[in-house]
Amino acid sequence: MKRILISTAAAAMIMLSSCDFKPEAYFFTDKIQAEIGEEVFFYNGSHNATYYEWDFGDGTWSDAYEPIHSYNASGVFTVILSAFSKNGNVDRSYLDIEVLSPTMLEVEVLEYYDEYPVAGASVILYPTLQDWDEMTNPIVEGFTNAAGKVVFTNLQSKVYYVDVWQASHNNFTLRDEDVGFIMTDKLVKNQLNYFLAWVDYTGTKGASARDRKQLVPLKGRSVETTVKK
Repeated sequence: MKRILISTAAAAMIMLSSCDFKPEAYFFTDKIQAEIGEEVFFYNGSHNATYYEWDFGDGTWSDAYEPIHSYNASGVFTVILSAFSKNGNVDRSYLDIEVLSPTMLEVEVLEYYDEYPVAGASVILYPTLQDWDEMTNPIVEGFTNAAGKVVFTNLQSKVYYVDVWQASHNNFTLRDEDVGFIMTDKLVKNQLNYFLAWVDYTGTKGASARDRKQLVPLKGRSVETTVKK
């Protein structure tokens, strides 16, 4: 009788040790809406699994336990986590991630009177008018291309103040005439916004540094009466 009990207990232990519990896949993220290029953190809450495969819905995948991923296109992407047990059983969990275009601003720099594009101009965005005046806390700097344009990305939905300087062009006098010449509208979130930055030809060829004293005579211009031809 004792041998039978021992054999039964041993058999039970063998069966228990060989039992493969069904995996339960589950995950969550730090965000379900992100911008292009923004990192999304994936947190794994699965049970009874020893191996994981992540399908991010954009043609890429990972076998990390808790991956970090970013998307390079907008759209809605269905993420699939496949959780495998040691014997190959699998369970899956699904979650949609919406990816939006970043908030962008295209600045076009034109000379005020002849309206030609100014290439190679330094364009700096400031968060406030005081920062623009004091040249403090710049957000970002870019340089215009041959068409006089530069695009900034990953901005906030807010107003920016635009400082434009090139060796013989700037918008310093225009700021004194009407602050609207340097102030954007509030940027529309997740869209490409546009700002036309007028500049004056100062005649100071060869200037190698930004100098707010590079001014031209005031002419009483205003944004309201200025129309691009």
